[in-house]
Amino acid sequence: MTADRLSRQLDRVRRSMPETPVMRLEHENVDLYAKLEFTNPNGSSKDRSAFWMLKQAVERGDINDRTTVVESSSGNLAVSMASLCRSLGVPFVPVIDPNCNAITEAYLRSVCDRVEKVTVRDSSGGFLATRLDKVTELRDEIASVYWPNQYANTDAIFGHYRLTGGELVRAFRRIDYVFVGTSTGGTIGGLSLRLKETYQGIRVIAIDAEGSAIFGGHPKKRRIPGLGSSITPELFDHALIDDVVVVPERDTVEGCRRLLRDHGIYAGGSSGTVYTAIERYFAGYRGRRPTVAFLCADRGTAYADTVYNPAWAASLSEDDTPSLELEVVHA
Repeated sequence: MTADRLSRQLDRVRRSMPETPVMRLEHENVDLYAKLEFTNPNGSSKDRSAFWMLKQAVERGDINDRTTVVESSSGNLAVSMASLCRSLGVPFVPVIDPNCNAITEAYLRSVCDRVEKVTVRDSSGGFLATRLDKVTELRDEIASVYWPNQYANTDAIFGHYRLTGGELVRAFRRIDYVFVGTSTGGTIGGLSLRLKETYQGIRVIAIDAEGSAIFGGHPKKRRIPGLGSSITPELFDHALIDDVVVVPERDTVEGCRRLLRDHGIYAGGSSGTVYTAIERYFAGYRGRRPTVAFLCADRGTAYADTVYNPAWAASLSEDDTPSLELEVVHA
């Protein structure tokens, strides 16, 4: 009966997940569309991957009433997992770090009976390896545990293939370019597979943060959660990527402000990063107007004290490491 109860609840959750709207943005050179993923029930595109990973785990029997779910995340996946696990009646322990927004951490501590926060940086200057070490400790400590492992679990890919990608296919007769922020690889993996099998000639542009090691860059301290990684997650082996654009964090701030000022979209850090990449990718472009789509992965609320705070944003320029100019790497 456990599996039946969990499956029925997941079906109810699925019915509550609307198709997220697409908004056309004015642009001089392209037909630009933003898919507003922050309208998901828990405020981000991570609802899709979290839901699908939990759904598949329940169907395989990896999760039952005695299971505790443990995952490393300092952002939206933790929020989605916390909410979904609460609705299933399954305990969830997020492993977070100091880059976690204050609002996100407060929410997690209110909905989860236990939150683990690591504070020691790893050899790359980030916290990912430290968080994963803590996950290993918890898996040894807790009797019945399920680790979704968002960095290698292909269920995350198929969540975006079926849900996010399926909605884009239904919304557009043609897409010429899709710009996708990168972190664990689930979103770009699912979207690239679905869209390339649907739209001939579409180009998939991966957007990464300066200081991320995903595409071979030198890892360094990053302060804005949502994009980048100090490792190359296994899910990138499945992604079909044409170009990579690397954006400095200070330009993320400007991108967020332009989205809000010019289009009224109050979006999170990854959205500003992707918008900046699109603006510069098509600067001076002439020719047939291509159809360009991107995701606004989450809302700006959790970034009010950071990205949207002028004093905090000014502190980005005080980092010791000089920023690169926006860099396009042809994959």
